[in-house]
Amino acid sequence: YHDVDSSALAFEIAGRACFREAHKASRPKLLEPIMAVETVTESDYLGEIIGDFNRRRGQISEQGQKGPQAFVQGFIPLSEMFGYINWLRSATSGRGTFTMEFARYAEVAPGLVDKLMEKEVR
Repeated sequence: YHDVDSSALAFEIAGRACFREAHKASRPKLLEPIMAVETVTESDYLGEIIGDFNRRRGQISEQGQKGPQAFVQGFIPLSEMFGYINWLRSATSGRGTFTMEFARYAEVAPGLVDKLMEKEVR
């Protein structure tokens, strides 16, 4: 710091320039929360449940039977889970249930990042 050559504004400008340079060099990644989801319903609705997991960018890890009920377990991004309970009730005539808990963070697909950035810029 020098009384004549330094000022708060000069330090702020220098700090912003350093941040921009570091940001470009680091190539940051956008992460999204991934939820572990288990859906249980009658076997008749299993195909619809599996199709919906795929539509929601989900990855199925296991499917099978629990007594008379069928289940599907997998991982779905949290952003895709909004409205799931309403869809599930409608698709299964109120007979389906699900549980959801945080599993991990994962990198957002590059194509999706571009779409998100377009929304933010507008």
